[in-house]
Amino acid sequence: MHALRAALRDEPGVALDTAALDLATIERPALNTAPYIKILDRIASELDTRLGGHGAADGPRFIRIANQYLFQELGFQGNDTDYYDPGNSCLDVVLDRRTGIPISLSVVYIEVARRLGRPVFGIGLPGHFVVQYADHEYSTYIDPFHAGKLLSEDDCGKLAREITGVDLTAEPSTLAPVGTRYILVRMLNNLRSAYFRVKQYGKAAAVMDLLVEAFPENADYYKTRGVARLHLREFVAAKRDLEKYLKGSPEAEDRAEITRQLEAIHRWLGRLN
Repeated sequence: MHALRAALRDEPGVALDTAALDLATIERPALNTAPYIKILDRIASELDTRLGGHGAADGPRFIRIANQYLFQELGFQGNDTDYYDPGNSCLDVVLDRRTGIPISLSVVYIEVARRLGRPVFGIGLPGHFVVQYADHEYSTYIDPFHAGKLLSEDDCGKLAREITGVDLTAEPSTLAPVGTRYILVRMLNNLRSAYFRVKQYGKAAAVMDLLVEAFPENADYYKTRGVARLHLREFVAAKRDLEKYLKGSPEAEDRAEITRQLEAIHRWLGRLN
């Protein structure tokens, strides 16, 4: 996971696709990532041919042809039927099945565009990830989860309000492009939620190891890892994490509940001595 860890440290020059495939090894530890880089290469090469070569199409034409190829011909689509499947957060699975969630489909779009020198950036809307195409002459937002639907700023605001209730007029920075680190952290948090939902606590703990490593001051991450470790009956490690959570969040609303949990762990450990 060298690339993923480097990206989480915000080191420059880490390719998003390589780091995202590192992330996918949490789900499939023996994953050979090289073939998936080649898949993205092939998709970009075929799209380039359809565009007539680098720089041969303006922004609107690039988007029109890219959307036609990715969503209509190749069939990339949002996974409405099994949205919380952990595979939706794994780039290899998304490329195999050609289905995913907004952020993983956006990674495909970003990485294909990057290979062609096209200015496509991730936009981290609350509750829904999209991309933006923006050159010196043309700009628009694109929703890969909905077959590349074009969105205005007002459309993005409406989408965020419908999903989360957040008013983007009060948070205009939400429409700013986000970097590789942000995208990977959001993907990890999605994967964490998916693993908890399907009770795969070992993999959830592996995700949390990465998030704690990247954000050692984030008390909530220690609590989440502590809960995963409790489910795994790793009581000593869970105790350590929950104690760090309380130390980092002295005014936590669930302080009494976590304290009771720590007392129960202490009693259980005491019986082992």
